[in-house]
Amino acid sequence: MDSYDCIVAGVGGAGSSALMHLAARGCKVLGLDRFTPGHDRGSSHGDTRIIRMAYFEHPDYVPLLKRAHHLWGQLEEARGEKLRFETGLLQAGPAAGFIVEGVLRSAREHSLEVEELGAAEAAGRFNGFALGDSMEAVYEKGAGYLLVENCVRAHAEEAVRQGAQLETGVSILGWSEQENRVTVETDRGSFQAANLVITPGAWAPELLQTVGVPLEVRRKHLYWFRCPGEQYRDSSGFPSFVFETPGGFFYGFPSIDGESIKVARHCGGQQVADPLEICRELEEEDLASVRDFLGNYLPGVEEELTRHEVCFYTCTPDEHFIFGRHPGCERVVFAAGLSGHGFKFTSVLGEMLACMCSGEDHGLPVGFLDAGREGLFPA
Repeated sequence: MDSYDCIVAGVGGAGSSALMHLAARGCKVLGLDRFTPGHDRGSSHGDTRIIRMAYFEHPDYVPLLKRAHHLWGQLEEARGEKLRFETGLLQAGPAAGFIVEGVLRSAREHSLEVEELGAAEAAGRFNGFALGDSMEAVYEKGAGYLLVENCVRAHAEEAVRQGAQLETGVSILGWSEQENRVTVETDRGSFQAANLVITPGAWAPELLQTVGVPLEVRRKHLYWFRCPGEQYRDSSGFPSFVFETPGGFFYGFPSIDGESIKVARHCGGQQVADPLEICRELEEEDLASVRDFLGNYLPGVEEELTRHEVCFYTCTPDEHFIFGRHPGCERVVFAAGLSGHGFKFTSVLGEMLACMCSGEDHGLPVGFLDAGREGLFPA
């Protein structure tokens, strides 16, 4: 049986990053995944993911984001490939709502540059939006989007270039820790390593059950609608956006192809028991809510649907990540429960996991993501 310094179980967003950072440190590392990196059967696909800095979810994420931005830049340079696009980000909602207050709080605590805009000012500046009079907006110029599949493939390919072994078409059945090694059981036999990184995405409830945090996998829909007007194109300066509305939280991107615009509902989602058996058909109630959002806030976008995909959110009870060393297994580290807002962090999550396996101090404050934290289970 071959033995490795480290095995990475799950080579998606965070796993492909961990694989690359471990290989860069000279580790003998094996990546295992059921699918080929950049696939459309998990959480990291659908062309784009928003990247931002003034984080409304919690200010404690900002130091991680600063490092993540730097690492995305390093990956672009190493690959000679553009992965980030700075479109700006318009975030809007009630003045006392979760998004606007959260963005401003993070900006104050970390001295980040954002611009506060009234509803009329935002709609006038960014042709194509219609904001209600009671709404406020915050604009972050340096935000934008990542090309999600390209990022995963870039990390994985760079990992292999630096010496990592990547095996796909492998189903991970379980794992166990012995005195000086970890064994991973798969449908293609057993593999052993000194350390194990578990980055399982939607398969976290199975592989991380012993961490003791209930993780709920949700089916989420991504939509592309026809928008022939030039005002919605990235080349016209239309920004990425996140809106808090009475109908829920919605997000979207400028038109990349000049013909369609991607929009989705961030809240809600149907619970999934088995990610391999998911229904990928349209859900009319969800689609209707997104069309209502477009009619109210992006009235120039047509109702015609040009494309539809399904992805997963894997959510913790408080919708903050769980990250760290397994509480019962010293040789096992993990990142999971990214709760629908984690892809932008995968560059830094992978680096931190590699540091933990290599005995290095990553130097970043991650106590707020500990699986044993207070407040993880809201009352």
